[in-house]
Amino acid sequence: MSKKEVKTNAMRILDRQKIPYEYEEYECEDFTDGIQVADQLGYDHALVYKTLVTTGKSGQHYVFVIPIEEEIDFKKAARVVGEKSLELLHLKSLTQVTGYVRGGCTAIGMKKQYPTVIHEAACGLEYIHVSGGKLGMQLKLSPDDLRRAANAQYADVIHI
Repeated sequence: MSKKEVKTNAMRILDRQKIPYEYEEYECEDFTDGIQVADQLGYDHALVYKTLVTTGKSGQHYVFVIPIEEEIDFKKAARVVGEKSLELLHLKSLTQVTGYVRGGCTAIGMKKQYPTVIHEAACGLEYIHVSGGKLGMQLKLSPDDLRRAANAQYADVIHI
């Protein structure tokens, strides 16, 4: 008897939009950061992106998808989305705001469509890896397909 394929909300959205992707499941009981996930799966760190959810001074939420080894530049990011300032969303609010848990958060299929920005370095890559919408799941897809599925834009939002 074969194991039933587990589809996350993000995967169902990609399927509906006929966007090609690959997924990989891995052992994960608790949150592990993107660098640990990349090392565990043997991925090139430059191809693995993390999803950060922020709150602007206005109270609006914004999503940023950046390389795992980089840090968000809050001033640049705020300028891109037209806010005076941004801060990371408090972890205790993550599931309530996005529908996802820490370590399983992806820009595709959140409870609401928040303005989303993918760091511009991704647009030159053939593919990237992002969380698949649950702990222990990674998606591999083209950055442009992620941009389309998450209704995102590219911009420079990291520290240099």
